[in-house]
Amino acid sequence: MLIRLGYDIQFEVPVDVPFVALLNVHPSRVQDLHEPDELTVEPASSMHRYVDLFGNRCTRFLARKGPLRLYNSTLIEDSGEPDAVNPAAREIPVEYLPEKVLTYLLASRYCEVDLLTDTAARLFGGLPRGWRRVQAVCDWVHNHITFGYEHARATRTALEVYNEGVGVCRDFQHLAITMCRCLNIPARYATGYLGDIGVPQVPLPMDFSAWFEVYLEDRWWTFDARHNTPRIGRVLMATGRDAADVAITTSFGSAYLRKFEVVTDEVHAQMQMPVSQF
Repeated sequence: MLIRLGYDIQFEVPVDVPFVALLNVHPSRVQDLHEPDELTVEPASSMHRYVDLFGNRCTRFLARKGPLRLYNSTLIEDSGEPDAVNPAAREIPVEYLPEKVLTYLLASRYCEVDLLTDTAARLFGGLPRGWRRVQAVCDWVHNHITFGYEHARATRTALEVYNEGVGVCRDFQHLAITMCRCLNIPARYATGYLGDIGVPQVPLPMDFSAWFEVYLEDRWWTFDARHNTPRIGRVLMATGRDAADVAITTSFGSAYLRKFEVVTDEVHAQMQMPVSQF
């Protein structure tokens, strides 16, 4: 399966402002690209590309005063298979976890592990360990939190999601991540492309999506408390402790969003020639 990926993001910048963008496909998917995956900045600016502490591809640049446009279009090959499922995957005792995984057991900006530990123990502590317990967390969050774009709030934490019972994609994932960490299951936030492939089309503008990953057996597995079903065509861009680590764009000063478009469309092999989406 081939998927056309792209975005067109535009700002108005009142003064020169440094930016960091996490808009590239994750290094783990670079080998699947059929076209270059390069951020274009208008007006042109000197860009520095680097890999951050979490292994994400980042671009750093100075945006000049005035209109700013960030855009890209690329093509990626995907297996066409839904997210992998392994009900037999086991939890690993903390003392045997790899050191690089331990940070995903700790509290972070949006995930207050210390404040939800008792709640997680009450809800899930007596359940069979492993995949089934993570799935129970997803089921609970999916069934108890109401989704709605009108509920979006950039500062909402996992505890607030639990208390308010509403949220958007990231809120579902933050609460599920926190519950898993409370149970000593490493969990990290993930963001990327997720189009309406293999599911009914949703009559809403496309956006980047959020999901989360847990460490079971000897690898990371994809879970999604918002959709709560394996999906086709998920393309990872970045992972981190929570949404604070993987912001699509971070401006170190004022920048006012004027346009935001995302493309995630399946294409046929005979249509794979580069096509500008914007």
